[in-house]
Amino acid sequence: MKPFLGDNFLLENEVAEALYHDYAAKMPIIDYHCHLSPKDIAENRNFNNITDAWLEGDHYKWRAMRTMGINESYITGEKDAEAKFKKWAEVVPYTLRNPLYHWTHLELQRYFGINELLGPKSARAIFNSSSAQLQSEALSTRGILTKMNVKVVCTTDDPADSLEYHQQIADDQFDTQILPTFRPDKSYAFQDLDAYHAYLTKLGKTAGKEIKTLDALMEVLYERIEFFHLMGGRLADHGIEYIPATQKGALSPEKIFEKAFHKTELEKSEIDHLSNFILLQLSKKYHEKGWTQQFHLGALRNNNKRMFRNLGPDTGFDSIGDFPQAQSLSQYLNTLDNSDQLAKTIIYNLNPADNEVIATMIGNFNDGSIKGKVQFGSGWWFLDQKDGMEKQMNALSNMSMLSCFVGMLTDSRSFLSFPRHEYFRRVLCNLIGKDVVTGELPNDNSLWGKIIQDICYQNAKDYFKFKL
Repeated sequence: MKPFLGDNFLLENEVAEALYHDYAAKMPIIDYHCHLSPKDIAENRNFNNITDAWLEGDHYKWRAMRTMGINESYITGEKDAEAKFKKWAEVVPYTLRNPLYHWTHLELQRYFGINELLGPKSARAIFNSSSAQLQSEALSTRGILTKMNVKVVCTTDDPADSLEYHQQIADDQFDTQILPTFRPDKSYAFQDLDAYHAYLTKLGKTAGKEIKTLDALMEVLYERIEFFHLMGGRLADHGIEYIPATQKGALSPEKIFEKAFHKTELEKSEIDHLSNFILLQLSKKYHEKGWTQQFHLGALRNNNKRMFRNLGPDTGFDSIGDFPQAQSLSQYLNTLDNSDQLAKTIIYNLNPADNEVIATMIGNFNDGSIKGKVQFGSGWWFLDQKDGMEKQMNALSNMSMLSCFVGMLTDSRSFLSFPRHEYFRRVLCNLIGKDVVTGELPNDNSLWGKIIQDICYQNAKDYFKFKL
């Protein structure tokens, strides 16, 4: 029987162990998609306590706490930090077989050297020990990035963001590159027209222009892309249910925008038609700049309207959606490819039922111009756990080429989430190791070692052309 979270955690045979320890473990981290705070990095924040570092904004943990009947005052409410942590500690033993159980104890080990299991009896000692360690320079936000051998972090930033904190970090010449990612979701969020108007005002203020027409919006978005590029940004990201398709017989995009500007509610077909137009124009600009575009598809957001009114978005009330993906995605990529304006593209899928759809779709638009030009992104959100990762990599292996994969990312708001890269690397090495032992793959660690190091680091370095 192996010890819990021992050296060979998730590694089921000697081949997997050798591949992980000799090849994967030593590779640096490129975290090319996350939601870390640039402000926290710029100010080199030391968290006051483990609650601030661990539970602040972590809707994975919040969902588990609510499921166990914990009152909201201990989750997002007014209770003090130690009381909140103790409630989380009560929940942890009951998260067995949920990835939260692994992540929680990996993080305690990797950051704080704490091997004790978290529960009600150990909560106070772990709270005090971890909170004290968080006051050290080694566990400031920059200290954490250095400790975890993180070479690049790509944050997620609205076009209206000034990027002042990215500039401050660049001026400091911090060893880890902190680069912005252009996330223009609010520029085509036409479902709430009052909120949309407020956003146009905010974006226009940042750009020093009034936005009253679709042309004006696109002009500002193009200017912001240029600004992000100047600040080192080379990626865009879009979190959408599905790729919207052009609608036959619809009004012109300009006319639909005019309706939205005058707060006339839009039909779903009109929202799709206008969103499709905006996204296509942005995608063409990304291609022009040599960027990579990312699409996170399939989340059904803000399901609980009562809690959305009370707490707002991104608070733990989203789930996997079952939207049709194939036809509109194909149409979108084909439209761009037809004029040779398809940028490097990563497609993340949240519904595992669509894994094979995405794994086969990417092959339609890999044109030989670059290795893995169109990528099936790693398992994300509800799928960034062992089963989800294995299913994504199996679909990718069977229907495309795992060796071209740009690997894992944290997609996290927490500075303590970097062991997710280790988790992924162990799963990857075990997947290969099992096939070697059964004779399905050759027993050649030098061959597999290189491919594993490529997936863990080198492919991303080459794909994004980060200067490392």
